[in-house]
Amino acid sequence: MGLTTFIPNDILKPYISLLAISEVTHETEYKVLPGTSLVMGFQYRGRLVTIEDTSIKPLNTAGITGLQDKFRVFQNSKNIGTVLVFFNETGAAYFFREPMNELFGESVSLENFVEKSLLNKIEERLSEAENHHERIGIIEQFLMARLQPIQTDALVQSAIQQIQLAKGNIRISDLARQLYTSKSPLEKRFRKIVGASPKKFASIVRFNALLKDYNLEKSLTELGYEAGYFDQAHFIHDFKIFTGETPEGYFGKDKL
Repeated sequence: MGLTTFIPNDILKPYISLLAISEVTHETEYKVLPGTSLVMGFQYRGRLVTIEDTSIKPLNTAGITGLQDKFRVFQNSKNIGTVLVFFNETGAAYFFREPMNELFGESVSLENFVEKSLLNKIEERLSEAENHHERIGIIEQFLMARLQPIQTDALVQSAIQQIQLAKGNIRISDLARQLYTSKSPLEKRFRKIVGASPKKFASIVRFNALLKDYNLEKSLTELGYEAGYFDQAHFIHDFKIFTGETPEGYFGKDKL
């Protein structure tokens, strides 16, 4: 899989972590684990499907995927080319009027938010572009035209920072107290902007931190304890939902 990454321009940098172009010459099936931000994609050639058990669901050539709480399996056609937009944790809310939590667990067509004629024009320009820099420029123009001048929600930003500092291992009631607010307004504002409840977002942060903290010198039991799991059955259950594998299978270890 060939992945070329680009830093967004200065106007988009506060909202977008990364832009990327993925080109794959052969048909490939691959797994994507839950992340902490929404992702938008434009296929300028080829097609992409999701696979769940025995069900195959074709994805639209221009779409957006909300936050997920479990792994997903994708399969691309031969010679696929895709421009990807990785928003930061609050970034997508500046480009869409709809509450971001409506996209939780979903991959939906951009036709729900953007005129089909405009999307067709963008996809045509992407396929005719002579190089990747030209393709990135096309998507940046599209994004800048959609950028809304909404005020940053300081409460939500602070909540994200506290969750990340705690590596997701934090009670939402404690988080609300730290931020001098109550759970209900925090959860409502957080879901709308981030795309998931604070509790669900924290669980995603916790698992990504757990995977990042793994090393060969650390037992899987220690890894689970450090992430706040004091029950091995609970740890293994959540790990399988997140990755589709047991901890031993994922890390290639024989024992906990």
